[in-house]
Amino acid sequence: MRVGTFVLAAQFPGQGPGEALHRAIRSAEVAEESGLDSVWLAEHHFVPYGVCPSAVTLAALLLGRTRRIRVGTAVSVLPTQHPVALGEQAALLHLTSGGRFTLGVGRGGPWIDLEVFGGGLEAYERGFPESLGLLLDWLREPRVAGRGERYGFREVAVVPRPDELFDGAGTENPGGPEVVVACTSPKSVRLAAENGLPMLLGMHCGDEEKAEVVALWRTCALAAGRSPESVRQAGHVSAGVAQIADRAEEATETLVKTMPGWLRQGLDAHVTVDGRHRVMRDPVGYTEMLCGIHPVGPPRLAADRLAATAERTGITRFALLVEGSGDLVATEENVARLGTEVLPLLK
Repeated sequence: MRVGTFVLAAQFPGQGPGEALHRAIRSAEVAEESGLDSVWLAEHHFVPYGVCPSAVTLAALLLGRTRRIRVGTAVSVLPTQHPVALGEQAALLHLTSGGRFTLGVGRGGPWIDLEVFGGGLEAYERGFPESLGLLLDWLREPRVAGRGERYGFREVAVVPRPDELFDGAGTENPGGPEVVVACTSPKSVRLAAENGLPMLLGMHCGDEEKAEVVALWRTCALAAGRSPESVRQAGHVSAGVAQIADRAEEATETLVKTMPGWLRQGLDAHVTVDGRHRVMRDPVGYTEMLCGIHPVGPPRLAADRLAATAERTGITRFALLVEGSGDLVATEENVARLGTEVLPLLK
C-alpha cells in the first residue's frame, strides 16, 4: 500500500494565497518526515479553490527540499500548455531528482483558462489525444517532430533525454518519468489504457465506480495488445480525503465545519470559456459524502477504508487531501497521524 497526500493549496475564506501555499509546502515536508510515499500537486488558475498555478514549479521546489518522497502533478493540464515544454520540464525534474518525479496529466475543464492561454475550446474538446501523444513521444524518443493538427514543427533533438538517468554510482538507469492520466470519462479511460498509462481517479468516486473504471481500463488495455502482466501491475491512483481524529464524529465535524466554505468560494469562482451552464454540487452534502467514503475518523477506521478500497478496486496507491481543516497546525498533525498511526496498520 502506497499512501500519499493530495495538495491543492486551498485558500479558505479569510486566508491569503501565501498562507495556503505555506501550508501546502509544510504538509509535503511533514509527509516525508512521517513516512508517506508521495505528494501529489494540483494546479488551478484564477480561483481560490487552489492557488498553485504551476504544479511542475511547486514540484521542483519540493523535490529540492526532500530526499526520499515521490512528488507528482495531479495534474498538469495539457490543453493550456505546450506538451513539448511540459515534457522538457518533466525530463529535467526526473533527472535532477534521481527519478522521484511523476507527471500526472489531464484534460482539465472548459474554463476561461483556455481563453487566457490561447488553447481555446478546441484544445479541450478534441485536442487532448494529440497533446498526450506528442508528450509521450518527447519522453520516449531521441528526436521528435510535430505532425498533428495543432502542433506542427520540424524534427528536433530531445534535450535532455529523460531516459539518461544515472544513479549515484554512475550507472545508467533507463526509462523516463512515470506518466499518469486523470480519467473522468470512458473516452479518457480508453486513451490511458491504449497507451498503457495508469489512471488517477477522482475523490468524488466511490469504490464501486472506481472498480468499474479499472475493469474498463483492463479490457481496453488487453484489447490494445498490452501484456497481462503489465495490466496486472498498473499503478492506478485513487484520490480521496483523509482526516484523522480519535473519534469519527470529531473528524467529520472538522471537515463539515471548514470545507463547505472553501468549496463554495472556490468552485463559484470558476468561469467557463463559452458561458455554458454549470451544475454545482451542494458543498455541505458533498463534504458529508466524502467523509462517508474516505479515511475520515480514527486510525483503525481510516486503515480499514483504505484496505476496503484496495480490495474492491485493486488500487493500492492513494493521494489523500489532508488540508481540509484549513489550519496549518491541524494539517501538520493530520499528515503526521496518517503516516505514523494509519500507515503501520496497512503493512
